[in-house]
Amino acid sequence: MFITPALAQTAGGQASGAGILVQMAPLVLIFIVFYFLLIRPQQKKMKEHKARIDAVKKGDQVVTGGGLVGKVVRVDEIYADVELAPNVKVKAVKSTLTDVIDPASAKPAND
Repeated sequence: MFITPALAQTAGGQASGAGILVQMAPLVLIFIVFYFLLIRPQQKKMKEHKARIDAVKKGDQVVTGGGLVGKVVRVDEIYADVELAPNVKVKAVKSTLTDVIDPASAKPAND
């Protein structure tokens, strides 16, 4: 039985198309695993952090990007005035605040 060149090309073309799918499947699977194990949790954490920083209000205790801990005295859209010590106030950009400390769990520094 003779195979014509046209028939051989179509059979070979179908095999290479399936071969590409088989080769791409592990890469797609790896991307899906990375998305659910790394990318998605990081996005959720960033969203929660942004919500906490946007909800900062007067009287909250915060940690700045430089590691300074202080009490928020005044808040506006972009800035927060933070009192680090009596009569020592700094103006911090709200996006540079790294954490809002829960007053129930906060301990005084000298205890």
